[in-house]
Amino acid sequence: MRTLLTLAASAAVLMVAACGDSGDKAPAAKSGGATSGGQRSAPWAAGSSTVFPFASRVAENTSRTSGGAAAKIESLGTGGGIKLFCGGAGPAFPDIANASRPMKKSEFEQCAANGVTDIIELKVGYDGVVVATAKSGADFDLSLENLYRALAADLPSGSGFAANTAARWSDVAAGLPATRIQVYGPPPTSGTRDAFVELAMDAGAAKIPALKALKDSNEDEFKKRAGTIRTGAWIDAGENDNAIVGTLTKTPGAVGVFGYSFLDNSRDQVKAVSIGGVQPSIATIADGSYPLSRSLFIYVKKSNLDVTPGLKAFVTDFISDAASGRGGYLQDRGLIALTEPERAAQKKTLADLTAMTAPTK
Repeated sequence: MRTLLTLAASAAVLMVAACGDSGDKAPAAKSGGATSGGQRSAPWAAGSSTVFPFASRVAENTSRTSGGAAAKIESLGTGGGIKLFCGGAGPAFPDIANASRPMKKSEFEQCAANGVTDIIELKVGYDGVVVATAKSGADFDLSLENLYRALAADLPSGSGFAANTAARWSDVAAGLPATRIQVYGPPPTSGTRDAFVELAMDAGAAKIPALKALKDSNEDEFKKRAGTIRTGAWIDAGENDNAIVGTLTKTPGAVGVFGYSFLDNSRDQVKAVSIGGVQPSIATIADGSYPLSRSLFIYVKKSNLDVTPGLKAFVTDFISDAASGRGGYLQDRGLIALTEPERAAQKKTLADLTAMTAPTK
C-alpha cells in the first residue's frame, strides 16, 4: 500500500529506484523532506507492506510526543525498500528499511558497494503469513505439501519434472474443495512472497522424496524447483494487502496470501485456512507452532542516528515496551511481541549501536 505520507518531492527518486537504477544518486536537495541544504527534516523509512502499518503508527506517536515532524513511511515491499536503502548514504536515500524477512547477503553487499555501512538490524516482532479466503467460503486445511503441489510450476514426474496441470484444489488432494486454484498474493519484491516461498513452497517440496533427495544433492536446483510459482494459479496483486482482502470478498473460492495483521483487522470479511491443522493466532505464531510464522525487522543506518532529526526517537519508540512490548499500542495493529529476552537483546543492540554482521546467504 502506498502511504499518504509520501511527499511529492520524493517522486523522482522513487521512479529511479523502481526502474532498478539504484546507482544513480538524486541531488540531496530533491530528496523527500529535505531542507534547502539537503538535510532531511524527518526520518524516512521504506519497505515491507507488512511492517508499514506498524511503522506508520510509531511515526504518529513519536511526532505527537516529541512535537517534531512525522517520519515518512513508504510501502515498497521488502526488496524494494532495501534496494532504495542500499542506494546510497546521503539524504536522498532512506534512513530505515522495513523488512518482513532478514536482509540477504547480496543486499548487504550492495549496501557496502554504495557506501552504506554500519547497519543496525533490529527485530521488532513476529507475524504470520496467512492463507485466507472469503468469510463465506469453505473451511479447509492445507498441508505444506498441498501448497507446493498447487502452486509449483513443475512437479516431479518419473525421473524428471512435468508441468503442473492441477486446476482445482480437489486435484491436489482428496477432501479439498473442488474450486479453482486461484491465489492472490504479493509480487516477487515482497518480503511476504519471500517468506511464503521459504516457509510454504520450500518446506512443502521437501516433503516429497524426489525433491528431498534433490535438496540433499543440489540445493540450488532444489531452490529453483521449489520456488518457481506458476502463473495463472498465482496472481500477483501488488503490495496492497488490503486490496487482496477486497478481492477475496468479490471472488468466490479464491484465496489470498498476506500478513496476519491484515487478517486480524479484516475478520469481518475473510477467514484463515488452517495450515497443517493449525490456525494462525497470536499464540501459535509466537510459539512457532503455526508453520508460516516469521520475524519482522527494521534496518537502520547508524551514521544517520545523530544526523536525521527525530530518527533516534523514532527507532527508540519502535522497540519500546509501550510500542512493541506485550500490551503495547502496536499489538492493536496485529504485531506479535518478541519474548522478553529477545526484546532485551534488541534494546541492547540499539543502546550499544552494534552493527550487524554480513549475512551468510
